[in-house]
Amino acid sequence: MAMPRKIKVEFGEVFPFGVYAVSEVAPVRDFDRSTKDKPVHAVDEETGLLVWAVDVMDADPETRKTQRQVTVKLLAKVQPVLPDNKTGLPFTPVEFEGLTATPYIAENGNRSNLAWSFRASGVHAPKGRAERAA
Repeated sequence: MAMPRKIKVEFGEVFPFGVYAVSEVAPVRDFDRSTKDKPVHAVDEETGLLVWAVDVMDADPETRKTQRQVTVKLLAKVQPVLPDNKTGLPFTPVEFEGLTATPYIAENGNRSNLAWSFRASGVHAPKGRAERAA
């Protein structure tokens, strides 16, 4: 059996209570090719698209404190733009399209645990949720 490295997932399955962007979308640095004086933008090996990152806060009240904030990497030719925040909240509610999850083992001292790396093909305002929060 061949398992894919990146597993396609629905946004609502991973984040049933939604997420809030707590940073701007920023380029991801390619640490293998960058130097101190010359940063190089990371490129996704499979798609050839540039890699961008945005930090989000999971709104699930049951999420452990150490797992509440995650980084989602966005693959796009140009820098993705977060939707306008029309809620009056300090953070912007967002949803991701084309979401994939890649499992890995996170080492923390003497402890190891399963963690997930998330990638997406796009970001947009939540459908219906933003209007209820306003």
